[in-house]
Amino acid sequence: MLSFALGLFCFFQKDDARLKYVMLAVTLNNAVHFALLGATTSVIAALFSAVRTGASLYTSSKYVAYAFILGVLVFGAYAAQSWLDMLPVIGASIGTYALFCLNGIPMRVALLGGTLCWLINNVLIGSIGGSLLELSLLVVNLNTIRRLHLTALKPQH
Repeated sequence: MLSFALGLFCFFQKDDARLKYVMLAVTLNNAVHFALLGATTSVIAALFSAVRTGASLYTSSKYVAYAFILGVLVFGAYAAQSWLDMLPVIGASIGTYALFCLNGIPMRVALLGGTLCWLINNVLIGSIGGSLLELSLLVVNLNTIRRLHLTALKPQH
């Protein structure tokens, strides 16, 4: 329930930095949740997501993004027992690129792709709370994208 509340709060944020701070808390909480479910690749992806989210607050380097993506791919592939175990790894990789290399609406659109990977993963591992969280994040993120788009369309005086 904590991840659910934090996740909703996270994607309501129109400020990119605030989104990243709350996302850091969400990903750490999710790592604990996935550990309790015994979902090893999900734990790895969530921990990489937490560290990369923290790092993305201080740099927007594509090289740092690529290092995190390579790291999560290597560790995730090592831990994966089937190709479906790679879904959280793919989701974390998309999120990493989004947080380091994009901002505003493009960042949130990319995060939608990562959310879809996590949603499918959560359904497959039986995480009811995680599945509800990701479904809600899809809706909230789409609404925030709409709000940002409407703000961008307003004439500047």
